Amino acid sequence: MAKESRAKGEEEVQFEAALERLEEIVARLEGQATLEESMALFEEGMRLSARCRELLEQAEGKIEKLVEKSGGALGREPVGQPAEEE
Repeated sequence: MAKESRAKGEEEVQFEAALERLEEIVARLEGQATLEESMALFEEGMRLSARCRELLEQAEGKIEKLVEKSGGALGREPVGQPAEEE
């Protein structure tokens, strides 16, 4: 449902581009910005931050580590999960 409410262009934002835009927003907020502009930038920054977090969680889910199973065989499992004991 959240994806449906997100603008199409926002869904296509890649991590690096979103992070770069966040840096621009922070620099602008630290400079001279009106209250209205600051609020708009803050809202955009929060959306981009959530998108970056989502992309990082997706990447983390794809990362696997090799673990040595009993008997010396190698197996794969997602990072962050304890090794299976046999």
